Amino acid sequence: MLEKIRLEKILFLDIETVAQQPNFNSVDERLQKFWEQKAKYIAADETPEEAYSRAGIYAEFGKIVCISVGFITYEGSEKNLRLKSFYGDDEKMLLEEFFDLLNNYFNQADHLLCAHNGKEFDFPYIARRALVNGLNIPSILDLAGKKPWEVAHLDTLQLWKFGDYKNYTSLGLLTAIFNIPTPKDDIDGSMVNQVYWEEKDVERIKIYCEKDVVALTQLFLRYRNEDLVKEENIVFN
Repeated sequence: MLEKIRLEKILFLDIETVAQQPNFNSVDERLQKFWEQKAKYIAADETPEEAYSRAGIYAEFGKIVCISVGFITYEGSEKNLRLKSFYGDDEKMLLEEFFDLLNNYFNQADHLLCAHNGKEFDFPYIARRALVNGLNIPSILDLAGKKPWEVAHLDTLQLWKFGDYKNYTSLGLLTAIFNIPTPKDDIDGSMVNQVYWEEKDVERIKIYCEKDVVALTQLFLRYRNEDLVKEENIVFN
């Protein structure tokens, strides 16, 4: 079925998230109590202060600092991948800019969003943070009242599972087994919070996020048994 989808109709995306505050002591007292409860389940051997570096995983305690997207265009038979990023300290602003893209260019019934583990992380995280910031959720992200077959979301993790719900397979592992070339990164996902709050280097995070979008897109092409986008045809932001 994947081969029937027009690639130009897919927006590939990845998000990077961090804790809302630089450390636990900076968190509002009301939220501190809820984080203390959460920390007991996610890091029983750590104090809430020590576990807070992982707060970005949860939309209630984290925020989005980068959304990178990619879309495929054609020049003759050659595929091109164009990338764009929305990033910075102002979460509401970057969401508004991203939503402008969705509302103006990815708002038709045959348009699709694709992410790795997107159905459990990226898509709901974006929607939740939109509500927190007082923003309307674009139709392509809003699941309210939709039947499962009406949801315009592709997930390369779910596609790989083939109905098996037991295991998580990382994007990195999949690119390795499909022999997809990926550049060596100077950071990984576990370092994003530190790079943001300690190094104040959101540009570095943006570059990392865009590389994940490239890997995601190439993996989807492998799922379709198609040639990868050539390196010289990848246009970064």
